[in-house]
Formats: sequence, structure tokens, C-alpha cells
Amino acid sequence: MSIDEIQEEIVSEFSLLDGDMEMTVFYIMELGQKLPPLNEADRTEENVVKGCQSKVWLTGNLENDKVYFTADSNTAITKGLVSLLVRIFNGQPPETILNADLFFMKKIGMERFIGTQRSNGFAAMIKQMKLYALAFKTKQEVKS
Repeated sequence: MSIDEIQEEIVSEFSLLDGDMEMTVFYIMELGQKLPPLNEADRTEENVVKGCQSKVWLTGNLENDKVYFTADSNTAITKGLVSLLVRIFNGQPPETILNADLFFMKKIGMERFIGTQRSNGFAAMIKQMKLYALAFKTKQEVKS
């Protein structure tokens, strides 16, 4: 599935909640619970996303020219938010991640249920994922 198709799927899921703030927050927290557990060895300071108020650990690996992320957070809502990004970016080539235009946040009205601090943290998570993609893309180019 393409990044845009995954985003449309997310928008469709959130539209079922009909803008209900409480349901939306619970749904985001539920999404976070479905995130595969992060290895204890990956809970290091170097894997912490800078700029997040909550602790967010993020790792990326390149397998068969596709990027795969693992992530976790010490707060349920933030874990749910990072799970959305993992869902969108997992299994995508580095170039696709770098060129991705993320529109789902605006379409689901995310700014209504996450404050400024979380918005900044969310932007930091996106930036970190794109940095991983850039590093992997550079590595691929050096190889070829």
C-alpha cells in the first residue's frame, strides 16, 4: 500500500468517530497498544526522539531496500501517535518516505485533540523518521 493509501485509510477510520474528542483519544491510545513491543536494548538515550515532551524511542532498519521502524513511548497518547507514523512509513523505500506529504493530520483535525507540545513532538517524530530514511538512502547510493 502506498503512503497516501494508508493515510486515506486512517482518515476513514477517524471519520467513523465523528469528531468525538473522547472517542478519538481512546482510539489513539488503543492504536498505541497494538504497537509491537520495543526491545529493552533499544530503550537507549540515542534512540530518544529529541523535541518530545514524553519519552519516545524510535529505531529504523533497512531490509530489502525498505525501511522498518520500531517505536515506543512512556505515555499512551504519544505511543498511539507514533504508531500512526510507523503504520504509514513502515515497509516504504527511503526515497518515498523522504518525499511523503503527510496530510492525514489536517484531514482528521489532529490539532483539535493534541496540544502545541504534542504537535511539536509529533513533528520531531516525523523529522527523525525522515532522517533515518535519508541515512538509508545515502547508504544505498554509496553502495551503488
